[in-house]
Amino acid sequence: MANFNTHLNVAFMASGVASLTVYKAGLIDDSGFLMCVVLGTVGGLLPDLDSDNSTPIKLGFNLISFVFAFGLVMHWRSQLSLLSLMILWLAGYAFMRYVVFYIFTNLTVHRGVIHSVPYMAILGLGLTCLSHYVLQASLTASWFYGLFLFGGAMVHLLLDELYSVNLTGATMKRSAGTAMKFYQHNDKWWYLSLYVLLAVLVFVAPPFAPFLAQVTDPAPWIQLRVGMLPTMLENFLR
Repeated sequence: MANFNTHLNVAFMASGVASLTVYKAGLIDDSGFLMCVVLGTVGGLLPDLDSDNSTPIKLGFNLISFVFAFGLVMHWRSQLSLLSLMILWLAGYAFMRYVVFYIFTNLTVHRGVIHSVPYMAILGLGLTCLSHYVLQASLTASWFYGLFLFGGAMVHLLLDELYSVNLTGATMKRSAGTAMKFYQHNDKWWYLSLYVLLAVLVFVAPPFAPFLAQVTDPAPWIQLRVGMLPTMLENFLR
């Protein structure tokens, strides 16, 4: 499979190119452009959350543990003494970083249900719903956020599949077919749960038709085509 640096760099480049395209087309603003780049890059690391020793899971749990400990201290800052807050900070961090991390890594198997297309689709749709309904982001931005997260994850899965092919001998490695999967019989109940949850998210998701109409409107793409090349190069080609 592709390593961490490959996933990070390819996801960043792919999300950067796609974000610049929709930004220059006028479909997202400055902050939306930055968010799409970040979300596409993060999506490119998400499928490896089920790998116990992967860099993304370690970085992710370190960050979550810090945020959890910080939240505890902020919540109890007025009621507890300085010493108690210090103990709470350390206990909260240790609980998330070691206890929850231990449980998570023992419940997950690398290239299991997390490393699948429906799981990533759930994360993408979930982010769209969160952005629109909770964070009050616009319909267009919310859909782009979810799609960029999902797209980054698809880049990850595609890279893993490409790396499962031995190009020198034109043979398939043992890992072939284990990355970009939609179902595994051994985990049928997990996949059934995933598809039920996915169906619920599709039902409650923000309306897709207005977003599709905006994206397929020729006007933004005409604007993009006009400003695609530097003026000097355009004049030369004419």
